[in-house]
Amino acid sequence: MTLEFNQIHRADHLPGRIAAEIAREINDGKLKAGDKLPTEHVLSKTFGVSRSVIREAIAQLRNEGAVETRQGVGAFVTDPRQRVSIRIERSKLNDPDNFRDLFQLRMPLEIEAAGLAAVHRTDAQLERLKTAVHKMRHAPVWEKDGIAADLDFHRTLADATQNDYFSMFLGFIAERISSAINTAFSRAVFGEILETTIAEHVAIYEAVAASDASAARAAMRAHLSGAAERVNLHLEVYS
Repeated sequence: MTLEFNQIHRADHLPGRIAAEIAREINDGKLKAGDKLPTEHVLSKTFGVSRSVIREAIAQLRNEGAVETRQGVGAFVTDPRQRVSIRIERSKLNDPDNFRDLFQLRMPLEIEAAGLAAVHRTDAQLERLKTAVHKMRHAPVWEKDGIAADLDFHRTLADATQNDYFSMFLGFIAERISSAINTAFSRAVFGEILETTIAEHVAIYEAVAASDASAARAAMRAHLSGAAERVNLHLEVYS
């Protein structure tokens, strides 16, 4: 079977455009329920983008219910009659109350995910976390490369719980919140914020690498609390 993906332009939001192209192939019936998507390697070559961009696009399709992922096997097209999706319009996050509520939902989920990841992560997932931190430190353009690495870190952490529901919910929530936070940064303090953000991710990585669930939860709590404060969100945080 030959899939005819349209060309993706660099000015576009790459993961979203790639997800739309794959969704088009599904909607046109070229990819049917049960079909396995091409591998990350093949898709990255096809679209001319990094594998982290492909992972983000697949995560978006998973969150929309178009595909399901199976650990170590790949992504498969779901039966449209059984699709369940979560949808939150990005424009709604311009409302401070909606943004606060979504962030508040994220906190207990991602704190627990960090603890589970410390216990259940694989060596490959630990390496992906390390790579994401490295890419955050050396991102040539933070708005593109840094944000992608940040999201890949949180997505990998969710995957490392070995619980598909954490992957589904956190992949969806983190992508929307991270985009909103990064666009809210003031240029005057952007460098300082990046240093703090990267240091927080390093602390999470080190706790997960040490298989210390308690430390991983504490590091994630500190990171999310700091992220909330940096955008003037005041949340109740419980130990």
